[in-house]
Formats: sequence, C-alpha cells, structure tokens
Amino acid sequence: MNYTNNQSIFLQIADRICDRILSGEYKADERIPSVRELAVEMEVNPNTVMRSFERLQANEIIYNKRGLGYFVSPSAGEEIRKMRYTQFVEEILPTVFKEMQLLGVSVEDLSKAYERYINK
Repeated sequence: MNYTNNQSIFLQIADRICDRILSGEYKADERIPSVRELAVEMEVNPNTVMRSFERLQANEIIYNKRGLGYFVSPSAGEEIRKMRYTQFVEEILPTVFKEMQLLGVSVEDLSKAYERYINK
C-alpha cells in the first residue's frame, strides 16, 4: 500500500478498511483479516494495524469476539457514511469553497464540472 505523508499510517489503514466495507468486500457480521494478516498485507508493524482496529472499534465500525477476531458491525456502512459526510462538509468543502473564491469559479461552473464527472 502506498502511504501519504499528510495523514498517520494507522488512519490510512482504517480508511482502507472502511473502503473495503463500503465496497462490500467486508460484509456485516463477517470476520475481517487478523492484525497479523493485515500487517503483512499492508507492510506495517502489527501495532500500527492494532491502532487502526482500536479506532474502528471506538467508532463502532468493527467489534471483537474474544478468541475469534474482529468482525464488521451491522451498522458499519451507515457509521462510515456519517463520518465521511461530516469530514466532507467540515474539512473538504471549506477548502473547495476557498479555492473557488480565489479562482473566481462560480457555482454554475462547479455544477457543470460535477455533471461531467458523474457522466464519465
């Protein structure tokens, strides 16, 4: 996995797990790969993956069955969408709006660009 410098690796791994849940690769109430399995796949220390799991568990995206591993929570998809929506509205949109203002991009221009994007 390629990591970026602007976000902690454990957060990037948590995002990757969330992507897999949203895509249906990991389904509700199904076991996800173990800490060690993901550490090998992601080429990181198992402690880094464990931090990701702890964060996901705190956000009720995964849960632990002692001795069996970690499983996807039934409400994981909904929780991930809520978290990402909040992040989008609070962090990404303000940056987009600032750039639009600086560059003189209108809402109509943005709407046209969005239409082109979804019609690819």
